[in-house]
Amino acid sequence: MMFMSRHGGGRLLRAFALASAVALGAGAVALAARAEPAAFAAQTAFASDRLSVEVIGSGPDVILIPGFSSSREVWRAEAERLKATHRVHLVQLAGFAGEPWTHGEGGPFVQPVVDELTRYIREMGLEKPAVIGHSMGGMTAVMLAQQHPEAVGRVMSVDSLPFFSALFGPQVTAETARPFADQAAAGILAADAAGFQAQQGQTAIGLARDPATREAMVAWSMASDRQAMAAAIHEVMTTDLRPGLPAMTTPVWAIYASDADGGAPAAMADALWGREYAALPGVWLIRVDGSRHFIMADQPARFAELVDQFLAD
Repeated sequence: MMFMSRHGGGRLLRAFALASAVALGAGAVALAARAEPAAFAAQTAFASDRLSVEVIGSGPDVILIPGFSSSREVWRAEAERLKATHRVHLVQLAGFAGEPWTHGEGGPFVQPVVDELTRYIREMGLEKPAVIGHSMGGMTAVMLAQQHPEAVGRVMSVDSLPFFSALFGPQVTAETARPFADQAAAGILAADAAGFQAQQGQTAIGLARDPATREAMVAWSMASDRQAMAAAIHEVMTTDLRPGLPAMTTPVWAIYASDADGGAPAAMADALWGREYAALPGVWLIRVDGSRHFIMADQPARFAELVDQFLAD
């Protein structure tokens, strides 16, 4: 079932918030096939210490951004499906899933990614690409559209709020979330390898239904740089994009998950997404049932259908 609206209000389960706060999106695709060695020959000549991009297919441009600690392989199945009709740009963020990290501890993470994506779009000559981002990648896509509306054609935000810490309640602000962001970042840095792996395994259960997807999430997290993860989660938890929503002109689809068996109940998900996106003109809010955070893995057929509608709209 799908729910579409343009308004709303309410709150999500605290348990869902707590699970998501530590691993905003560790990775998914029901263990999608790892990239063939030949696929990397399609990587662009674009050089950046914040991201790399693999390009496959031909046609209108679509940029796919993974979430927190995820590999670009989270998008592999969707990219392989789209490449017959689109030129697909698979982004890999530095510091995640084995991609080198050279920026040490602290400092901004997401804003430099937005800056580099903007440079990529311009230097590669992309004309108003569609941008699809999951979790932290959805936040990145919305930031990109807010800051550079001339560079983006449309945005699909996949299970991502304009202010992540709103999961803790409507009264939370970026400032009041800061101590919790400090704690989350410190916890990532302090955990020993065994404890960190166990923590990621528990978190994965709340974020995906599929066991193979959970395994991939843990593997990508363990291959990620802890300093990169700490910087990213701190910025995500303290960045509030809601003030910029009313002025946005880029079309936005916000896809979000509901799962009656251990995930977010439909009524609470509807209320939260409706409330948090209420100020965005013309936003399409689309609920996907039977899914946890990794919608593309838990409901791949439905997700593919929505992507096709989004790109054709």
